[in-house]
Amino acid sequence: MRVELKPGVMDAEAESIEKSLALLGIPAVRHVTTARVYDLEFSNVGPAEAKRLADSAVERLLANPVIHHVTVRPLSD
Repeated sequence: MRVELKPGVMDAEAESIEKSLALLGIPAVRHVTTARVYDLEFSNVGPAEAKRLADSAVERLLANPVIHHVTVRPLSD
């Protein structure tokens, strides 16, 4: 799953990276965003149950629905 900030939410880490790149002589970067990727691997559950468990992890721990946009998808083998 991918957890990223919604548009309009300040991304302090991305701003810091953007400034640091310019200081390093890499000024052509127009925009930086950050996201977190979580790979959850479940054992002994089918795809529907894995999706339910992943959604529960997002709701209970991994994201704040007010500021985060979340994309959950199965990994391809």
